[in-house]
Amino acid sequence: MAKKWFLRRVTTTALADGIKRGRGLMATPWQRSLGHLESLFIDHACFRLLYSNTYRISPNMYRASQPSPSHIAQAARNGVRSVLNLRGGRDCASYILEAEACRAHGIELVDFPVNSRDMPKKETLLKARELFKTMQYPALMHCKSGADRAGFMSTLFLFVHEGQPLPEAMKQLSWKYGHFKQAKTGILDYFFDLYAAYNEKRPTAFWDWVERVYDPVEAKASFRSREWADTVVDRVLGRE
Repeated sequence: MAKKWFLRRVTTTALADGIKRGRGLMATPWQRSLGHLESLFIDHACFRLLYSNTYRISPNMYRASQPSPSHIAQAARNGVRSVLNLRGGRDCASYILEAEACRAHGIELVDFPVNSRDMPKKETLLKARELFKTMQYPALMHCKSGADRAGFMSTLFLFVHEGQPLPEAMKQLSWKYGHFKQAKTGILDYFFDLYAAYNEKRPTAFWDWVERVYDPVEAKASFRSREWADTVVDRVLGRE
């Protein structure tokens, strides 16, 4: 059984790599066909076309899964002026299509990679603070599934930029959006929990805590996930 699973995995990976090499920069009709195939079935856009996990969390911000060109067009009709890509720039057909669609609709695309299974770096948090101050609104932020990284950044945005109480902002990290705090992705909840616990004992402004108290290495070492939840998120749902 294990051998058959391994062989299927190797075959699937080889096929995916072949499609990716063949589509290149999607400059020809054939390459574009391969690119759409990659986006649909390798990057799982086939599921996102059925359910985009899109929500408006404030007058200034939407959250979503990886948008297709049609989703970008709809965002433009809704007045969105910038897209915050939490997956970062990458060699992926979905990203090529996203960048093309943003250019076509006059939307600013901002690549801002965030990790879903690690404590956020201090420099990432501080850059996010500045980004929230300078980006064009209304905006749309997204990761792959719209569950984890989008949830973390939505919480951060509502808490530090729009002044929402932390318990209310943390509702963005919820099973409603496909987020499992019991899995490794729960490290994102844990980050905010650590601040809340510290602030309760020693009232401290969030950014002062980030700059003077927060230790990402120590915080990660104290976090524990649950095996069943990791199996669901990593193997069943195939999250990044």
